Amino acid sequence: MNDVYAAIEPARAEIDTLDAPAVIEFGSPWCGYCRAAQPLLASALAGHPHVRHIKIADGSGRPLGRSFGVKLWPTLVFLRQGKETARLVRPVASDPIREALAEIDISG
Repeated sequence: MNDVYAAIEPARAEIDTLDAPAVIEFGSPWCGYCRAAQPLLASALAGHPHVRHIKIADGSGRPLGRSFGVKLWPTLVFLRQGKETARLVRPVASDPIREALAEIDISG
Protein backbone atom coordinates (compact mmCIF):
# COMPACT_ATOMS: atom_id res chain seq x y z
CA MET A 1 0.00 0.00 0.00
CA ASN A 2 1.21 3.48 -0.84
CA ASP A 3 1.24 5.88 2.09
CA VAL A 4 2.03 8.97 0.03
CA TYR A 5 -0.07 10.67 -2.60
CA ALA A 6 1.63 10.76 -6.01
CA ALA A 7 3.21 14.12 -6.77
CA ILE A 8 2.47 13.66 -10.48
CA GLU A 9 -0.64 11.84 -11.57
CA PRO A 10 -0.44 9.38 -14.46
CA ALA A 11 -2.24 10.15 -17.71
CA ARG A 12 -5.62 8.50 -18.27
CA ALA A 13 -4.16 6.68 -21.30
CA GLU A 14 -1.55 5.09 -19.01
CA ILE A 15 -4.27 3.92 -16.60
CA ASP A 16 -6.41 2.52 -19.42
CA THR A 17 -3.52 0.31 -20.61
CA LEU A 18 -2.66 -1.24 -17.23
CA ASP A 19 -2.36 -5.03 -17.45
CA ALA A 20 -2.15 -5.72 -13.73
CA PRO A 21 -5.05 -5.30 -11.32
CA ALA A 22 -5.03 -1.89 -9.67
CA VAL A 23 -6.95 0.31 -7.30
CA ILE A 24 -6.78 4.08 -7.67
CA GLU A 25 -7.40 6.01 -4.49
CA PHE A 26 -8.47 9.61 -5.11
CA GLY A 27 -8.25 11.85 -2.07
CA SER A 28 -6.23 14.41 -0.18
CA PRO A 29 -3.83 14.21 2.77
CA TRP A 30 -5.88 16.75 4.73
CA CYS A 31 -9.25 15.01 4.15
CA GLY A 32 -10.67 13.49 7.34
CA TYR A 33 -12.65 10.86 5.41
CA CYS A 34 -9.46 9.88 3.56
CA ARG A 35 -7.47 9.54 6.78
CA ALA A 36 -10.24 7.45 8.36
CA ALA A 37 -10.24 5.07 5.36
CA GLN A 38 -6.48 4.36 5.51
CA PRO A 39 -6.59 1.50 8.06
CA LEU A 40 -9.49 -0.10 6.17
CA LEU A 41 -7.62 0.08 2.89
CA ALA A 42 -4.36 -1.17 4.43
CA SER A 43 -6.13 -4.14 5.98
CA ALA A 44 -7.86 -5.07 2.73
CA LEU A 45 -4.79 -4.58 0.54
CA ALA A 46 -2.62 -6.73 2.83
CA GLY A 47 -4.30 -9.81 1.38
CA HIS A 48 -3.70 -8.72 -2.23
CA PRO A 49 0.02 -8.09 -2.79
CA HIS A 50 -0.39 -8.35 -6.59
CA VAL A 51 -2.80 -5.40 -6.76
CA ARG A 52 -1.16 -2.10 -7.57
CA HIS A 53 -2.28 0.78 -5.32
CA ILE A 54 -2.16 4.18 -7.00
CA LYS A 55 -2.76 7.02 -4.56
CA ILE A 56 -3.69 10.28 -6.31
CA ALA A 57 -4.01 13.71 -4.67
CA ASP A 58 -7.19 14.95 -6.28
CA GLY A 59 -8.62 18.42 -6.54
CA SER A 60 -10.16 21.01 -8.76
CA GLY A 61 -8.69 20.94 -12.25
CA ARG A 62 -6.93 17.60 -11.78
CA PRO A 63 -7.57 15.74 -15.04
CA LEU A 64 -7.40 12.12 -13.86
CA GLY A 65 -10.01 12.56 -11.16
CA ARG A 66 -12.26 14.47 -13.54
CA SER A 67 -11.93 11.74 -16.17
CA PHE A 68 -13.26 9.25 -13.60
CA GLY A 69 -16.03 11.62 -12.45
CA VAL A 70 -14.72 11.80 -8.88
CA LYS A 71 -16.87 14.06 -6.70
CA LEU A 72 -16.18 12.92 -3.11
CA TRP A 73 -13.07 11.70 -1.29
CA PRO A 74 -11.88 9.14 -0.89
CA THR A 75 -13.04 7.44 -4.06
CA LEU A 76 -11.57 4.01 -4.77
CA VAL A 77 -11.68 2.85 -8.38
CA PHE A 78 -10.92 -0.84 -8.94
CA LEU A 79 -9.43 -1.76 -12.31
CA ARG A 80 -8.89 -5.05 -14.09
CA GLN A 81 -6.91 -4.78 -17.33
CA GLY A 82 -7.46 -1.03 -17.30
CA LYS A 83 -11.26 -1.28 -17.04
CA GLU A 84 -13.26 -0.15 -14.02
CA THR A 85 -14.97 -3.07 -12.29
CA ALA A 86 -16.06 -1.42 -9.04
CA ARG A 87 -16.07 1.90 -7.22
CA LEU A 88 -16.37 2.73 -3.54
CA VAL A 89 -16.93 6.23 -2.22
CA ARG A 90 -16.10 7.02 1.41
CA PRO A 91 -15.86 3.40 2.56
CA VAL A 92 -16.56 2.82 6.25
CA ALA A 93 -15.72 -0.91 6.42
CA SER A 94 -13.00 -3.10 4.97
CA ASP A 95 -15.30 -5.91 3.73
CA PRO A 96 -16.58 -4.01 0.65
CA ILE A 97 -12.95 -3.14 -0.20
CA ARG A 98 -11.94 -6.80 0.14
CA GLU A 99 -14.83 -7.89 -2.07
CA ALA A 100 -13.89 -5.43 -4.81
CA LEU A 101 -10.24 -6.48 -4.57
CA ALA A 102 -11.20 -10.16 -4.88
CA GLU A 103 -12.98 -9.34 -8.16
CA ILE A 104 -9.87 -7.86 -9.76
CA ASP A 105 -7.14 -10.01 -8.20
CA ILE A 106 -7.24 -13.26 -10.15
CA SER A 107 -3.92 -14.38 -8.60
CA GLY A 108 -5.26 -14.67 -5.10
